[in-house]
Amino acid sequence: MPGTTEISYEAETAWLAGKIRRLKKERNAIILAHNYQIGEVQDIADFVGDSLRLSQIAAKVDEQVIILCGVYFMAESAAILAPDKTVILPAIDAGCPMADMVPRESLLKRKKELPGVPVVCYVNSSAEVKAESDICCTSSNAVRVVKSLSEDRILFVPDKNLGSWVAKQVDKKVILWEGYCLTHHRVTLEDVEKAKKAHPDAVVMVHPECRPEVTDLADVVCSTEQMVLYAHKSRARKFLVGTEMGLIYKLKKENPEKEFYLLSQGLICPNMKRTTLRHVLNALETLEPRITIPDEIRIRAKRALDRMLAVG
Repeated sequence: MPGTTEISYEAETAWLAGKIRRLKKERNAIILAHNYQIGEVQDIADFVGDSLRLSQIAAKVDEQVIILCGVYFMAESAAILAPDKTVILPAIDAGCPMADMVPRESLLKRKKELPGVPVVCYVNSSAEVKAESDICCTSSNAVRVVKSLSEDRILFVPDKNLGSWVAKQVDKKVILWEGYCLTHHRVTLEDVEKAKKAHPDAVVMVHPECRPEVTDLADVVCSTEQMVLYAHKSRARKFLVGTEMGLIYKLKKENPEKEFYLLSQGLICPNMKRTTLRHVLNALETLEPRITIPDEIRIRAKRALDRMLAVG
């Protein structure tokens, strides 16, 4: 911000937001932000949602430039679904440790050990892994995706916690990969018991990326987008939220008359917190860092994503 060396955080945020809005129009750009992004990034976005919603929007928007405020695999998904668009990941170092837990070579080896078993791939994975999978899923549609397959056995990668939750709801053999979300996996049974003791009248909502013993104690297990809908419709006034802390901002913003508490103070994803308004502004100014996917990977990965989107 020119003209001063000391400015308030609020003034700098307002200046950055104003410049982003003006430049966004010039660039014919749309800003998509995941529910876990920091508050000011959510506020500047055109759409805020979970992975499924952002994937659907990226595939349909008319804007030529997509600013994806999230982590790397999300920007890859947008580039796969919209190859004619310019997809920008403002914080290029925003990765996903869980996605890194399923290397392409390891998946290929496992597929050889399980001939004929379809691979259901959580979208929290690389484009290369999606290309080797039969169909993708998100936390909001994983059960529907697995049920849509005719086979009695499926290999679910990379999240063993989400896979375990799905396995309880389908009449299939779900073979689990040993991956997990570092943030959600950090929540323990003791965390839940302590939080419920402090707020005995609260509804416990948790993400299916949490450990099985945590989801077993929850009143509601669902994706972030489904949490927002549930909180809005529920008559309950108090909620314990078992997902990354960024969702609390959206929940409080849309339900100011209700109370929301994190289930555990460990529910912070450093990768989701890397993107700032400065990153968004720089992305619009330079149209970098751009995410592109080689066609030999993109076409096969798109097939798996398209099958997911067809399921819903």
